[in-house]
Amino acid sequence: MQKELNYFTNLNKEQKQAVETINGPLLVLAGAGTGKTKVLTTRLAYLLYSKSAHPSEICAVTFTNKAANEMRIRVESMIKRSVAGWWLGTFHSIAARILRTNAELVSLKPSFTIIDSDDQIRLIKQILSAENIDEKRWPARSLLSIIQRWKDMGLKPSEIKDSFHSGTDFANHKSIKLYENYQKRLINLNAADFGDLLLHVITIFKENEDIKNLYQKKFKYILVDEFQDTNASQYYWLKTLSNMHKNLCAVGDDDQSIYSWRGADVNNILNFEKDFKEAKIIKLEKNYRSTGNILEAASHLISHNKSRLGKTLWTDDEMGNTLNIRTVYDGQEEARAIGEEIEAYHRKNNSLNKIAILVRASFQTRNFEERFLKIGLPYQVIGGLRFYERSEIRDAIAYLRLTHSSDDQLAFERIINKPKRGLGDATLNIIEKYARSMNINLESSSRRLIETDEISNKARSSIRIFFKNIDRWREESKNTKLNELLEIILEESGYIDMLKKDRSIEAPGRLDNLKELVNAINEFDSLSNFLEHIQLVMDGASNDSNETAKIMTLHSAKGLEFPIVFLPGWEDGLFPNQRAIDENGSEGLEEERRLAYVGITRARQEVWIYNASSRLTHGQWVDCLPSRFLNELPKKNINEMSSFNEHNTNFPSSYASAWRNNNNYKKNINLLNNRIENNKNNFALKERVFHQKFGYGIIVDIDEDKVTIDFEKSDIKKLLINFIEKV
Repeated sequence: MQKELNYFTNLNKEQKQAVETINGPLLVLAGAGTGKTKVLTTRLAYLLYSKSAHPSEICAVTFTNKAANEMRIRVESMIKRSVAGWWLGTFHSIAARILRTNAELVSLKPSFTIIDSDDQIRLIKQILSAENIDEKRWPARSLLSIIQRWKDMGLKPSEIKDSFHSGTDFANHKSIKLYENYQKRLINLNAADFGDLLLHVITIFKENEDIKNLYQKKFKYILVDEFQDTNASQYYWLKTLSNMHKNLCAVGDDDQSIYSWRGADVNNILNFEKDFKEAKIIKLEKNYRSTGNILEAASHLISHNKSRLGKTLWTDDEMGNTLNIRTVYDGQEEARAIGEEIEAYHRKNNSLNKIAILVRASFQTRNFEERFLKIGLPYQVIGGLRFYERSEIRDAIAYLRLTHSSDDQLAFERIINKPKRGLGDATLNIIEKYARSMNINLESSSRRLIETDEISNKARSSIRIFFKNIDRWREESKNTKLNELLEIILEESGYIDMLKKDRSIEAPGRLDNLKELVNAINEFDSLSNFLEHIQLVMDGASNDSNETAKIMTLHSAKGLEFPIVFLPGWEDGLFPNQRAIDENGSEGLEEERRLAYVGITRARQEVWIYNASSRLTHGQWVDCLPSRFLNELPKKNINEMSSFNEHNTNFPSSYASAWRNNNNYKKNINLLNNRIENNKNNFALKERVFHQKFGYGIIVDIDEDKVTIDFEKSDIKKLLINFIEKV
C-alpha cells in the first residue's frame, strides 16, 4: 500500500491529515491557493486504496462541470482507471440521477425533460396570461427569480407562508399561486427545471423514508467542494444523505463566500461544528500561489470580518513586491495608467495572458475597452459581453439611432416593441409587408398605417404614443446636451421603469450599465459623432490575437489566478458597493470585504490597486472617497503612489495617504458603524420615511431590523432600518 500511495509525498502535513481523516464529519478550511483540489482527489484515491469504500459508496459533489471534469481527470491519473459510473459530479447532475430512478414519486416519468431558462420564461408568460396578469407590469423574469429563490431555499408552494418570504407581494400577492400553477404545468409537461432537481429529491426524501434510508446507507462517504457556496436546499440535501454514516467531508473557505445574491449562505460553513457533532476542522493555510506581501495584506484585510472561522495564509516563497496603491484623477486616467503599465510589462517580452483586470461592476469595463482599442492592446472580456454588446446598451443605442435617423430600419425593428407596447407579430408583419410593397422605410409605413384600420385600435394607439415621443426627442436633440437627451429617452420610453420592475439578479447591473452609457455619451459634442464612435468601436472589437489581457468581474475571477492583477475602482460606494451595504448592512459589508480578499489572492506576483478622486456619474463629476478597504491594508505591505503630482505641483505628492487622515472619511465610517448598532424599532407601519438613495416612501412591513418600503419614485424595497430616516 505504501508503494501505491507514493503521491502522499507531495502533500504537506495538514493536507495529509485531511486525506487520512476519513471517519466522522470533517471541515477542511482551505484558504486560497492551498491545494484543496489536490486534497479532494487524493482523498478519493485514499478511500479506494485503503479499502474503506467501493466507488459506488462514494458521492463527490462539485458546483461546476469544469470542476467535476478536473477532479475526474486527476483521480483517473492517480488510480490508473476510469471513473465512469462513479457518483462524481455537480449537485444538479447527481440529483438528476437520483430523480430519474424515483421520478414517479413526484408524478414524473423517468424520461422527464430538463428545461432551460428560455423555456421557463415562455412557460411563465403563459401562466401569467392565463391569470390575466399584465406581463409589462409584472415581468415573467421577475417571477422566475422569485421562484428560483424559493427553490434554492428548498420550499414548495405549500411551504411558503405569505408575508414571511420576499416575493410574496408579486402581482398583488399571487406569487405563491403562480408558483403552484407553474409546478403543475411542469408536471403535465413531464419536465423539471434546474431548481426542481434538488427540490424533488428533497421532497422524495421527506415523504419516503425507505428511499431516504436507501441512499443514506448507500453513500458511506460524501465529499463536497466549495462548501461555503451552498444554499439552503443543497445544505439540507447533503445533511440528509450523510445522516447515517456521518462521513461528510466539506472543503471550503468562509473567506471566499461571495455569492449570497445567488442564495449561498456563509452560515452553512460557519455553523458546521454546531450542526455536525464531533466534527473536526483542519485548516490549510500554506499557500502555493502568492508572494508573502500579497498574503500578509490579504490576511490582514479579511481579519476585519467578524463572521469567520479564522486562518492566516503563509508561504515559504519570497516576500516579493509590495502591493501598489495608486490614486488617479478619474476613470479615464485610471484606464490610461493601467494600459501604460500593461504595455511596459508586454515590452519586456511578457505574455499578456498573465494579466487580469478585475472590476467590481461590469459597467467599469467600458473605459478599459475603449482605451485598449485606442492603443491597440489585445484584450478579452471574460464571463460576459463587451460593454457595447450588452443587450441594454444595444437597445439604448438603437433609440439614439432612430432619433438621429428615421431611415434606420434595424434600430426601428429592435425598439418598436421594447419595452412591450402590445404589438404582436401580426401587427409587425403588416408594417413590414406594407413597407416592402410601397418601397418605404418602416417608420413611414407605421405612420401611414396608424391612420387606417389595417391594425387594431390598441396597436395604433401604442404606435402613436411611440412616434409622439420620437418626434419630441428629435426636436430636443437640437438643443439638449447628449447625456440629458439619453436620460430623457430612457425614462420616457419606459425602459428604465421596465428594468426597475425586473427583480432578476441582472437588473441592477443593467441599470448601472445604462448610467455608464450616459457618462460615455457626455464625452461627445454631437449625436452623429457618438454613433460613429460606437461603430468604430464595434468594428475594432474583433480580436484574433492569441495573447490578451483579461478583463472580468471579481465574482467571475474566483478560482482563477494570474501573475499580475489590476484592481481598479476602489472607492467607497463603488467598492464596497453601496447597494450591498444598504440592503444587507454589516453582512453586506463583510461580503464585499471577502470579495476584496478574493481579488487580491488571485495574484501570484504583483497587485495594483487604483482609486479615482472623482468619477463621472449621470454626466456630473462626483468626488470620491477612497475605499475603506485601503485603510485596512497594512502599511508595511503596500506602496502608495499618486499621479496628481505628475500634472499639478500644488497637489500633495502623496495623495494616496490622505485617506488615512480624511475627517470626512472617518466621519462616514463612524456614521455607518453607529447606524448598524442603533436602536432598530423606532418606526411604525404606514409611517413616511426618507432614504438617501430611494427618496421618500411609506413603510408597509417591519421584520425585526428590516423594513419594506413603498417608495414614491421607485418600486418596493426591503432595507435595514438603520439606513432610513423619519420625516
